[in-house]
Amino acid sequence: MKKGLLIFIFIIIAIVILLLVFGQISKSGNAAGLVKGKLLKCPAKPNCVCSEQKEDTDHYIDPIILSRENTEDTLRILKEVIQDSGGVVQTETDTYLSASFTSSVFGFTDDFEARVDSTQNVIHVRSASRVGYSDLGVNKKRAELIKELFEKSVN
Repeated sequence: MKKGLLIFIFIIIAIVILLLVFGQISKSGNAAGLVKGKLLKCPAKPNCVCSEQKEDTDHYIDPIILSRENTEDTLRILKEVIQDSGGVVQTETDTYLSASFTSSVFGFTDDFEARVDSTQNVIHVRSASRVGYSDLGVNKKRAELIKELFEKSVN
């Protein structure tokens, strides 16, 4: 019985150490950025969502619909929403921004990206984990929350 308990405790400690290492590894790196003017397609892992590729049904989420004509303040408002949600903006241009979010428990860093598409009057979003396979739906929840908070801010 004691041997089994010791093995169980060892496995738990090993998993915690592994998660802490992955958290540290995720701190290095940057957001994927734009590829040919669009957000990068999600990899074949369930830890990413993106509104740019509608045909990728496993990772697709709806973009943010811009309901007003004047979109000058669009990225400024989105930046404020991201910062209020705990994100740190890393890159910002007239039509694109990237931010990082770090989890409080193991320090995992995820990237959130947004691209204003003025021809379709939408903001495309992408949220992805830097490491690991599953994120237990965290990136989808984050993207949906940011969309919701943005829409409340502009209405």
